[in-house]
Amino acid sequence: MQTKNVVQGTILEDHLETWLEAFLLDRKTQNMSKGTLYFYQKKAALLVSFCEGQAITRVTQIDAGAVRAFLGWLADTGHNAGGQHACYRVLRAFLRWWALETEPENWTNPLKRVKPPRLGQEPLDPVSLETVKAMLETCGKDFHGDRDRALLLCLLDTGARAAEVSAMNLEDLNQTTGEILIKQGKGRKPRTVFLGQKSRRALRAYLRKRGDPAPALWVTLEGDRLTYWGLRQMVRRRAGAAGVEEPQLHAFRRAFALNALRAGMDIYSLQLLMGHADLQILRRYLKQNAGDLARAHAAAGVVDGLLS
Repeated sequence: MQTKNVVQGTILEDHLETWLEAFLLDRKTQNMSKGTLYFYQKKAALLVSFCEGQAITRVTQIDAGAVRAFLGWLADTGHNAGGQHACYRVLRAFLRWWALETEPENWTNPLKRVKPPRLGQEPLDPVSLETVKAMLETCGKDFHGDRDRALLLCLLDTGARAAEVSAMNLEDLNQTTGEILIKQGKGRKPRTVFLGQKSRRALRAYLRKRGDPAPALWVTLEGDRLTYWGLRQMVRRRAGAAGVEEPQLHAFRRAFALNALRAGMDIYSLQLLMGHADLQILRRYLKQNAGDLARAHAAAGVVDGLLS
């Protein structure tokens, strides 16, 4: 079977790459963030690479066997369960969209017969506070030193995603209270994060070094917005200078979550600060050890409370 659909007066066959391009254009018109669009593009490119190797050129050639082979190919090429699951989600979104666009006859979505890859529930590693302290000690009193110190503290104190930190503007910041409005978090949802007293002090020291008119909160010496990749380079440079293993940018977010929980923050406030839609996602950030559990039990043990 070969499905056809009329698009602006032209007969369009079910050519896979043509429809994938149309699908990505549809995602763009939905005003998705650059990060989300990049995610779709990368996963769609993997699907195209696999299909080229299998001589799959039409959407309707993607059957349950092809999907299973695609997932196996991803595993063989070094993609972990999370990467495989991400590709499965993009393929699922594409096939659903394509079916709505074309209303194909006698076609059954192959994903009805293929379950998504199982994701492990292992906690994710946070950056250690000792590593952050070592990196902070490499920051001098010049522009880059003051900026990098404030940036490292902002990453740890707000729990914001690296892309959200890069997108911050001066107008989003209340220097008195330390409130920062994240206008477009994941899913385009706004939220407010906060800087503590010491982080605000470091931020003011950095802002005093600036003489540029740029609207961005975090800039280079030339006044250009510090990009995600620039932020990553800064962390790499500071880790190298400190002689510690380079932490992932997301490891600062995990450290915020875990240490906030240890300090007594309730789980629902933490969820709002992190910008998570549900608690299931947050659970992977909370890598509690036996000491954490022992302290929780000591504080709320039933028998000790009963017989005290």
